[in-house]
Amino acid sequence: MPETNMVEMTMADQTAFNPADIPVVILCGGEGTRLREATERMPKPLVEIGSEPILLHIMRIYARQGFKNFILCLGYRGVMIKEAFLQYEMRRRDMLVDFAKGQHSFLGEEPDMDWRITMAETGASTQTGGRVARIAPYVKADRFMLTYGDGVSDIDLHKAMAFHLAHGRIGTVTGVQPASQFGVMRVEGDTVTAFAEKPKSTALINGGFFIFERSFFDYLSEAEDCILERRPLERLAGDGQLKVYEHTGFWRCMDTFKDYRELNDAWAAGDMPWVPGSSPEAAGKAAR
Repeated sequence: MPETNMVEMTMADQTAFNPADIPVVILCGGEGTRLREATERMPKPLVEIGSEPILLHIMRIYARQGFKNFILCLGYRGVMIKEAFLQYEMRRRDMLVDFAKGQHSFLGEEPDMDWRITMAETGASTQTGGRVARIAPYVKADRFMLTYGDGVSDIDLHKAMAFHLAHGRIGTVTGVQPASQFGVMRVEGDTVTAFAEKPKSTALINGGFFIFERSFFDYLSEAEDCILERRPLERLAGDGQLKVYEHTGFWRCMDTFKDYRELNDAWAAGDMPWVPGSSPEAAGKAAR
């Protein structure tokens, strides 16, 4: 069901939940083997788009829409993610050190990050389902959001939540249509009648940006080999408890070095659809 035909947000929909009360779980523990050029030195969520890690870009997608309570599932080189947040102000703000008084302070404006971040060690080699199961004690709410630490989108999270609350099932997954990796030909006999360079796929794929009721933890196991996308989601779908929210706008995953370069090229050109108000035209005006 495309977004244009989704349940329209009524006043009741808007007051049915408080974004600040809903935890956002982000999977940050994988090794990112297909992006080995960057992830040999750091965990994949710290690979940068522009001047900031992709993890911050993802968190800002949520925070701009009021979802500011984060739970990060750490694994491979997770201590680097902890250090990145602990050193955030030190790396970005001017600083005054008074050796005589033994004091230090930051100068200028404070960062616009009124976020709450729980960083949970979920095992160096634990699979995605096991990671989510292991953070269950930190989820105090009736429902939670979940996404991967490598995908950005211009998704309207309030519309996704309205859809989830309206259907009443345990889970919602965002379905997206990525661009094909190859050009597609239309052929009649041995004659090419049309050629499309990397068109959008007609099939929906798992785009992350999940919403789950807390009862989804009953489908998970803390076992290291529990893969979210296998038995847990397969069982949920088999029980008729998984709905798809179709997102027809921008979505991009940083899965390979090619994706990394293209996302950074887009950032340099000012074309960041996941950042409200950004466009190549805006970037051009700013440069003049």
